[in-house]
Amino acid sequence: MVAQNKQSTATLKENEKKWGKDLMEAGWTAVPSIVLEKQAALGLDSVEVNILLHLMTYWWHADNKPYPSKRAIAEAMNYTPRHIQRKLDALEKAGFIEREKRFDSAGGQLSNRYSFNGLIKAVRPYAEEKNQQREKNRTEEVERRRRKGRPKLAAVNGKIADD
Repeated sequence: MVAQNKQSTATLKENEKKWGKDLMEAGWTAVPSIVLEKQAALGLDSVEVNILLHLMTYWWHADNKPYPSKRAIAEAMNYTPRHIQRKLDALEKAGFIEREKRFDSAGGQLSNRYSFNGLIKAVRPYAEEKNQQREKNRTEEVERRRRKGRPKLAAVNGKIADD
C-alpha cells in the first residue's frame, strides 16, 4: 500500500506539472488509455465515451460504485436527461455498464449505481494485445542492441569519433 501511495503521489506531482496544481486540486479521473484508443473498435460513439468519463469521475474507490444522477451528467454535457437516459440504455444493452437501482428509506428511487464490469471485460483483450506488443518491442530492441554490440570508436584527428 505504501508503494502504491508513493506512485500515486508521484503521478499527481507529474500531473500538477502538466496541468497546474489548481486544476489537479479541483479533481482528476484515472482512465485507462486503451478505453479511449479502442472506442471505435468497441463501437462507442463520442457521446457514449463522454458519458462513461462522467460516470468514472464519480468512481473513487473500487468497492464503491458511482451513482451520479442523469440530470448532473446531462447538465455537464449540455444534453437533456432523456438523451442521457437513451445513451445509458444503449451502454447497458451493449453490456458496457450495469445499472443497479437505489432507493431511500421511504422507498423513493435515488440515482442508479453503475458498474463498469462489462467495459473492463470488453477492453481487456485490447489491453493484453497492446501489452504483448509492447513486450515484444522491448525484447526486439534488447536483441537488436545485443547483436549490434557496443559502439565502436575511432580516433580522427586526435579526437575520438564513432565509426
